[in-house]
Formats: sequence, C-alpha cells, structure tokens
Amino acid sequence: MSKLLLDLAERSAWTGAQSALGLAVVELADVPVWWAAPVALALASAKSWVAGRLGRKGTASTLPAAKDPASHATGV
Repeated sequence: MSKLLLDLAERSAWTGAQSALGLAVVELADVPVWWAAPVALALASAKSWVAGRLGRKGTASTLPAAKDPASHATGV
C-alpha cells in the first residue's frame, strides 16, 4: 500500500474514532449533541500531543517512521 494511502487511512480512522467517542461521551453525559464537536476536538488534540511525544518527534502521526510520508522529504 502506498504511503499516501496509509496516511489517508490513519487520518480517516482517527477522525472517525474521535467523532464516535465524542458522540458517545455526550450521550453518556446527557448533554446537547453539539458538545460532540468540542469533545472530538479535545480528543484530536490529546491524540496529537501523545503521538508527538511517543511517536516520531516533530509529527502528530501514529504511523511508523518507514510508512509516514511526513518522515521523508518529497520533491517539489
């Protein structure tokens, strides 16, 4: 699979998981559904912060360095 497709899949999977978790949290907390967006934003920020410290330094990617497009310089 190409690195671009892996990057796309990673971003899509995280976005879906954060959105679903945001909806689950507001449902369990019995608060208005519009709160799902700020909850998902907080989850995305937390994921990026953790990935930046545990994953490749300088990126928010959870892909391994060999598969991460941000890890390699691309020609312009």
